[in-house]
Amino acid sequence: MGGFGGYGRIFKDWIVGFVMVNFREYVTALGLRILGGKSAESNDELVKGAGKNDVILHTSAPGSPFVNVGEKPSRKDLKEAAIFCARYSQDWRDGKKDVVVNVFFRRDMKKGILMKIGAWKVGKSEKVVVKKNEILGFGKLII
Repeated sequence: MGGFGGYGRIFKDWIVGFVMVNFREYVTALGLRILGGKSAESNDELVKGAGKNDVILHTSAPGSPFVNVGEKPSRKDLKEAAIFCARYSQDWRDGKKDVVVNVFFRRDMKKGILMKIGAWKVGKSEKVVVKKNEILGFGKLII
């Protein structure tokens, strides 16, 4: 996993169709590459490009990246992805407190014709509480 020892952040541009999209990329400690949106537009493109069985995360509060962890992530990868999602949320930026992250499948998401860019309706989801100390420790290599 490059110079990160399988644990670190990388920022990349991706081409989706004919549109250049800027996603935030993260590689978990177990080596799973996950992608997160950086704007309402990139959130939309991330969700549109996801497979129906991909697991998606977003904070309960508005203003976070949608994070795609793919199909069947491990519990450890899912927890790391939830911390990643919380870390780049407005909820964390504004409150510096525990953040609730929703976990759901792409197949449970719908985009209404009148919904604004970056907004999606989500059916069933589960909640993960990301603790303040987990967010503060995000990205630090533990030996």
